[in-house]
Amino acid sequence: MKYCLNNGFCTFSMVARCPRTLALGVCVASASLAVGSAVPHVEAGVGAIAVQGYTCFFHGVNGLKLLKNGLKPNDVLKTLLENDDFREMRQISIVDVFGEKAAFTGRETLKWSGHIIREDCVAAGNALTSGKVLESMVKAFENSEGEWFPERLLRALEAGQETGGDWRGICSAALVVVEREPIHESRPKIDLRVDLHDEPVRELRRIFESYKRWMQITR
Repeated sequence: MKYCLNNGFCTFSMVARCPRTLALGVCVASASLAVGSAVPHVEAGVGAIAVQGYTCFFHGVNGLKLLKNGLKPNDVLKTLLENDDFREMRQISIVDVFGEKAAFTGRETLKWSGHIIREDCVAAGNALTSGKVLESMVKAFENSEGEWFPERLLRALEAGQETGGDWRGICSAALVVVEREPIHESRPKIDLRVDLHDEPVRELRRIFESYKRWMQITR
């Protein structure tokens, strides 16, 4: 198994919003270990952020604070990066609860790297086999409109992996989703992670299906 020593390198992700339910979420897969502990940042009624490339965990934490204080995603990006000496190694995607979006891909992120901004989502990745990875993620998300929001995100992640994903392989994956109302009183959000596995996206799907049965979620 290959993995990156720098947390967050070699990663593809999606941040998204459901305009009907105002659910927010991040799905991500990476060649780094335990990507779910560093890249996804989500808060109900506020926004969703993915911080990858040469990951700065605190960009996610501070980004949510800035959104909560009323800054728009583009202004949040500018604030986070303006004094960042490693900005060209960063990759950040943001969507807020109002549907505004922003994304940044530094010039020194591992190639192929880039992002796609659409109506309700942003797909981003670095060290990808090609830009088709992100195109397939967006297509899977948009084509699954009407399905349960977490399912749509997981479909996007699966599509990205099936299209080639990370050219170095992946070993971890995560899915984080919050809704306007708590999903369950004992589990107010979906926060599922695969920290080390030969097929983390497939394992994340297995955990997701088991989680739904355990929580008696029938959507």
